[in-house]
Amino acid sequence: MSQYKMLVAGMLVEGSPTLDVINPATEQVFTTVPRASKADVMNAVEAAKKAQKLWKNVAESERRAVVNKIADAIAENAEELATAITLEQGKVLDFARMEVQFAEAFCRSLASHEFPVKVLEESETNRVEEHRNPLGVVAAIIPWNFPLLIAVYKLSPALATGNAIILKPAPTTPVSSLLLGQLIADIVPKGLVSIIVDDNDLGPVLTSHPDIGKISFTGSTPTGKAIMKNAADTMKRLTLELGGNDAAIVLDDADPKVIAPSIFFSAFINSGQVCIALKRLYVHESVYDELCDEIATLAKGAVVGNGMEEGVQFGPVQNEEQYEKVLSYIAAGKAQGTVIAGGEAPNQPGYVIPLTVIKDLKDGCSLVDEEPFGPVLPIIKYSDLDDVIASANNSKMGLGGSVWSSNLDRASQVAAQLETGTVWINQHCAFGPQVHMAPAKESGIGAEWGKEGVKEFTASKIININKA
Repeated sequence: MSQYKMLVAGMLVEGSPTLDVINPATEQVFTTVPRASKADVMNAVEAAKKAQKLWKNVAESERRAVVNKIADAIAENAEELATAITLEQGKVLDFARMEVQFAEAFCRSLASHEFPVKVLEESETNRVEEHRNPLGVVAAIIPWNFPLLIAVYKLSPALATGNAIILKPAPTTPVSSLLLGQLIADIVPKGLVSIIVDDNDLGPVLTSHPDIGKISFTGSTPTGKAIMKNAADTMKRLTLELGGNDAAIVLDDADPKVIAPSIFFSAFINSGQVCIALKRLYVHESVYDELCDEIATLAKGAVVGNGMEEGVQFGPVQNEEQYEKVLSYIAAGKAQGTVIAGGEAPNQPGYVIPLTVIKDLKDGCSLVDEEPFGPVLPIIKYSDLDDVIASANNSKMGLGGSVWSSNLDRASQVAAQLETGTVWINQHCAFGPQVHMAPAKESGIGAEWGKEGVKEFTASKIININKA
C-alpha cells in the first residue's frame, strides 16, 4: 500500500493537512500520511458510540471470531507490516518481524478470555450475580517504540469485550497503524474502530470527550498525569502504563559469564527503548569487574545502524528529540563515571548511538536516577545488600526489577523486597500475553495483558435478586 488513509467512522479517508514521516536511520522523509482534524475526532467518536450499542449485543464467540480475523490479516500481511515498522521506528527488520508475530499472538490470546456471569451468593432467599459489561468507547493512545504490538494489544481486548475503540498512534510512527486500519476496514463493523493521526494536538480532544468511557495509554509519566487531569471531569476509566527505571541487582554468588548475555539483551533490546528494559544495574563488588568486562565486550561487538541493512543488530533511536535526550544522559554519565563501551555518536545522518556502557557510577547521577530510554546502561557497584535494595526502591517509578543469583531462595528473598509491579529472577523483560503487568508507584495504574488486563476493558455490574 503506497497511499495511506485513515480509518474514520467506517471510511478510509485522506486527511488535510498531511504529516511527513521520517526514517530515523537516515533522517529523511520516507512517506507522507494524512492528518486528522478535530472534526474527524468528533465524527469518529459519534460513529463509535453508535456502533458500540450494536456490538455489545453481539455474542462473545462472534466478537472473538472477528478479532481472530484481524489476527489472520496481520499474519497474511506480516512482511509489509514489518517493513513499515522498520522504516518508521528504526528497529532491525528481523526484530520488526518478531513484533508482527507478537502482535498476532497477543491479538488471539487477549481475545480468548471469557467473563461468564459469576454467582457471588446463592441461598433460598437471595442470589447475587456479577456481570462484566463493556465500558463503551475506548481511546487508545500508542507510543513509538512498539507501534503495531501496542496498538493491537489494546484493540483486541477492547473489541472482544464489546467496546468500540479509537486508536491514536504516535505522530512519528503512524504508518503501521494506518496499514492495520486499511487491513481491517472490511473486517470490523463500520464505525467500531477508527485510527486517527495527529501531530500531538488531538490527544486532549479525545481524553476530555464526554463520550469516551476509557483511556488506555502507554507512554511517559508526565503525559499520563496530564491525561488523568483531562479525564477527571468525566471520571473516565484509565489504564496507564508509564515510565520505568527498572533496577537489576546481581548478588555475589552470580556467575558473570552465565548471566552477562541475558543482562545485555535485557538492557539493549530495541536499542533500550522498552519500558520494562533493564535500565540500571547494581552489581556486588566481588563480581563487579568481571561482569562489567563481559557486558562491555558484548556491547563493543554489537553492530548498530540502519535496520534495513544486512548484519545490523540494533537500530537507531526513534526520533531526534529522544536522540538528544539520550546523548545528554550519556554526557552526564561520562562526567561522573567511566565509559567502557560506546559513548560517542557517529558523525553521520541518522539517530544512531552505539551501545554504551558506563561504570563507576553512583546514585545521584541523572543517568542512574532517571529513565534514559535508549541504548545506554549504567553499572553501579555495591557491597551491602540492604543498601542496594534501598537504592533500587529509591525511585518514583515501579514498573519492574530483577534479581540475579545462583541461589533461588536468596534471590526470592530479595525479590520480595523490591517495590515494583513485576520482579524477575535470573531474567528481565520477559513478557507474554498470558501474564498481566500491573505497575506500581508513578509507573502507572491498572493492568495490561492477561485476564486481569482484559478485565480493565469491562465494568462490574452486580445484580442482587430477592428470591423470596
